[in-house]
Amino acid sequence: MSKFEKTPYVVNVRDLLHRPGEMREHDLSIPLTEDMGEGLVAVRAGESIDVDVRLESVHEGVLVSAEVSATADGECGRCLTDISLPVEVEFQELFAYSSGEAFEYEVQDDHVDLESLIRDAVVLALPFQPVCRPDCPGLDPETGLRIEEHPELGERVQHDPRWAALAGLGASSDISDSSHERAEQQKES
Repeated sequence: MSKFEKTPYVVNVRDLLHRPGEMREHDLSIPLTEDMGEGLVAVRAGESIDVDVRLESVHEGVLVSAEVSATADGECGRCLTDISLPVEVEFQELFAYSSGEAFEYEVQDDHVDLESLIRDAVVLALPFQPVCRPDCPGLDPETGLRIEEHPELGERVQHDPRWAALAGLGASSDISDSSHERAEQQKES
């Protein structure tokens, strides 16, 4: 009895087994039943992932090369607006024929299961701190308003309280007045 379960990620490779040099290509569109990714952005359930797969028979097994593309939805890490980001990744992995050696991936029942490879590639390609654009000004720390919608908030001068003791040591007006007078006297001479 087989422990094989047919899913959209599983590809039949029966026609490639033990035929080194044979090659097949498949275009898969896999609908997601659950989110792929955690955090601020993820490829959401209901979306589909497009996978261009190239299967090559080699002496040790089946070499799988794939290009995966999808769209991740979420929010900007700075200003919290909704964003959509393209996700495009590639991977290559050998699915070995069952043998006495330990391989991470093996051909099972004339099929290869790409689910864990696709999931790992997509999730690792998602940005940890996504932004709507590289120069996003973010939110005002005091009011929580978006600085882009309220430009006057971004113009406030922030004073670091650690430098407050040095603020009084700046150039005084007496010094600047006397240096101005000296400059005037030198011009007259």
